[in-house]
Amino acid sequence: MLVRKLIQLFFFIIGLALGGAYGDRVFALIHVHIFPWESVATAVLGGVIALFLGTFVVDPLVNWFRWLEDRLIHTPLVDLLSGVIGLVIGLVIAYVVTPAAGEIPVVGVFIQFFVSIVLGYLGFRIFFSRREEIFSLLPSLLAKSSRDRDKAAARTAAPAPRAGEAKLLDTSVIIDGRIADIVQTGFLDGILIIPSFVLEELQHIADSSDVLKRNRGRRGLDILNRVQKELKVKVQVLEIDFEELSEVDSKLVKLAKQLNGKVVTNDFNLNKVCELQGVDVLNINDLANAVKPVVLPGEEIAVQVIKDGKEYGQGIGYLDDGTMIVIEGGREFIGHRLDVLVTSVLQTSAGRMIFAKPKMLEKAL
Repeated sequence: MLVRKLIQLFFFIIGLALGGAYGDRVFALIHVHIFPWESVATAVLGGVIALFLGTFVVDPLVNWFRWLEDRLIHTPLVDLLSGVIGLVIGLVIAYVVTPAAGEIPVVGVFIQFFVSIVLGYLGFRIFFSRREEIFSLLPSLLAKSSRDRDKAAARTAAPAPRAGEAKLLDTSVIIDGRIADIVQTGFLDGILIIPSFVLEELQHIADSSDVLKRNRGRRGLDILNRVQKELKVKVQVLEIDFEELSEVDSKLVKLAKQLNGKVVTNDFNLNKVCELQGVDVLNINDLANAVKPVVLPGEEIAVQVIKDGKEYGQGIGYLDDGTMIVIEGGREFIGHRLDVLVTSVLQTSAGRMIFAKPKMLEKAL
């Protein structure tokens, strides 16, 4: 193994150096006279002796070197760099502050050596234990600088939309998907603005470990792709963020105030917050309720009876827009399409409910 040979070579060279430097003194102590080539002979003898003695320690050194190599290979680069940087900084500080200690008689050198070891160890430990905070500073500063430049470029390049022209989409309305159909019909004009923090939340949902959330997030991304590429409407992704606010809804309301725009949503809570903050809201659910066909008592409707109702003999059906129809005496017609007469219409907070009865029963009466 290369490491073993290097260690043996190291011991041999050390032996050569020591033998050449101090061999004559050893022979003088034992009163042995040597020939003129004494320096060469003592150097070679010292190298052979050191090589022999090194055989007893070469295996532990090789095992230690393998252990150290394995630890260094498997240590993350950030951990390794942080430890080395901390060690170097500690040694540099020791080099600056310890020269005065070296002038102390007798013990000055030992104090200087001890302080260097302590400061080097402290620098290593401090940087290693705080490595994540230290290395996170540079990317965060670079990212903040990049965001500031992007914001400045966006402000200078893109003219500010007129009052009410900007339509800010929130995450819920993008995932809902009906916004694409509304835009396609031409009922929603102006500029559709997608803030970067809404897009980040959508991407976070698409990367969720929960299957349902992941599918919803991917559906939202597909809807955005469709709106941008297929529909003839101006879409602008606005690179902006409000770091002092943590909630996406709060950021959206603040941005709507700055742009004097409208928030497009189907979130009930966001709708209420916007109303309290004086921000105009376009609620998709309100639009859906507004375009539902008006049904008056006495009108005739053809409906498919799907299931039985809560009360005895009732049947349940649905209109194309999802409005539920409760049919008195319709239980026996489950699975059949039936002509019914509307008796009353009930509007609740959950939606509209229609009560009816079979037309054939009306004729029988």
